[in-house]
Amino acid sequence: MTELGHEPKGGLPRRRGLGMGLSALLGHAPEAGSAPIERAEPARMLPIEFLRPSALQPRRRFAEDDLAALAESIRHRGVMQPLLVRRAAHGGELYEIVAGERRWRAAQMAGAHELPVVIHELSDRAALEVALLENVQRQDLSPLEEAEGYRRLIEEFDHTQEALASALGKSRSHIANLLRLLGLPTGVRALLERGELSAGHARALLGSRDPVALAKLVVSRGWNVRQTEAAVRSDARRPERRRSEQPAQDPNTRALERELSSHLGLTVRLTQKGDGGTLQIAYHSLNQLDGLIRRLS
Repeated sequence: MTELGHEPKGGLPRRRGLGMGLSALLGHAPEAGSAPIERAEPARMLPIEFLRPSALQPRRRFAEDDLAALAESIRHRGVMQPLLVRRAAHGGELYEIVAGERRWRAAQMAGAHELPVVIHELSDRAALEVALLENVQRQDLSPLEEAEGYRRLIEEFDHTQEALASALGKSRSHIANLLRLLGLPTGVRALLERGELSAGHARALLGSRDPVALAKLVVSRGWNVRQTEAAVRSDARRPERRRSEQPAQDPNTRALERELSSHLGLTVRLTQKGDGGTLQIAYHSLNQLDGLIRRLS
């Protein structure tokens, strides 16, 4: 497993953190000791129709109000910062946006015909790293988008939580807690994406046996995170639902469930039956299933 960075030809992997920032990529002076990511070309103007979004972009939601405000600014002042792009594979004159998709969308709304860009030859690994770095640094990602970006860096590019934490200036617990959110049911994730639940609420709901029902109760009653945690501890349910009779779970088993869930970024349930039992791992997308199969293989 390699560290964040790229392997220099003819030698051992050289560590390069993501912290070198976007300034070096956009043609500014690199930080002392930083290695260039890939070969770059000078800044130039490209027709807007030559640009397309990247499938590696971790951000999926763009607020219409924010785009409209940015579009108005572009009408008056133009695009102040160039987009970072790379040539699209087998795309002819097409270029894939690595950083700056929000500006591209707003520029379309503003009726712009061309945009300033800096072209880099970036690998998939570097493109995802830079896209995640830009959004995390600017706090543009939702909790689930940030978690999905970390998941992809870990599963698709063999990074570790420790390496990501060090390179991005985050704590390992921050990354681990976000990855756990990917194990939430779809209903809870939708509430989180819409901003009806905070990341703190969602983390508390991970310990619930019926997180969807409890999430709806949290939203309808306007509970804060502490109240949600108390409800989870008392195993609160909707008034019309009767709690099924079941033996209390051993505290060690619950602790192991939490540890496995944190490690895999998926919801794990252990059911003990005599000396044996069952292990259930819930996934909510084919990407999560593929990632789990790769780990088990």
